[in-house]
Amino acid sequence: MKLTVVGCSGSFPSAESACSSYLVEADGFRLLLDMGNGALGELQRHIGLYDLDAIFLSHLHADHCIDMCGYFVARYYRHEGGRCDALPVYAPEGAEQRLTTAYADTPSPSSMSEVFDFRTLGSDTFELGPFTIRTEKVCHPVEAYGIRVEHGGRSLAYSGDTGVCEELHALADGVDLFLCEASFTHGKEDIPELHLNGREAGAHAARAGVGRLVLTHIPPWTDGERNLADARAVYGGPAELAKSGAVYEV
Repeated sequence: MKLTVVGCSGSFPSAESACSSYLVEADGFRLLLDMGNGALGELQRHIGLYDLDAIFLSHLHADHCIDMCGYFVARYYRHEGGRCDALPVYAPEGAEQRLTTAYADTPSPSSMSEVFDFRTLGSDTFELGPFTIRTEKVCHPVEAYGIRVEHGGRSLAYSGDTGVCEELHALADGVDLFLCEASFTHGKEDIPELHLNGREAGAHAARAGVGRLVLTHIPPWTDGERNLADARAVYGGPAELAKSGAVYEV
């Protein structure tokens, strides 16, 4: 599998990166994990605008899904070749209504579903293109999911937004690459069931026995290097900060 970091900033875009968005590719199939603020523009640096095969939205906070409104415009009003076929979008319940409300003026209440085939997420395992997908509900103030993607004996997990929880451990167990949020700073913020800090992300990685840890969703006000040091203090494997444009072969 090939993983490309399209955007990795938490809460709002930084000067260096769009918000959460990650492209996973294998055997010509392209799955996008989240499409936060600024991600649609960055995505076009890596693939064509209409080259996606499916989208996973971990939850419906703007920094993970709001560029779907712009993508609706691109797919609904495409001039060459007519309107796009409906693209599978795996998202929490209510995604269509939330995005329609955010867009504010769709041609009809059902216009979003003309170009997006919304499929409601749950704790589940299913096949998607060449991938085996596992999703689990994680700890966050809104309904939110982490995802595990497997292909050809290799695996990666993406936490989405979450606090410490057993479901995240189950998703990450033994994966080759763990893309894990680390929004908070150890010893500074302590809000249960909202976000992880670097030390908690590292502890999850160590317990799960992952091959590589990539910290992501670090807001512009958080010191990423401190979070990385905190993670390395409890996780002995390779660990690094996600960077916009970074590519990993899993």
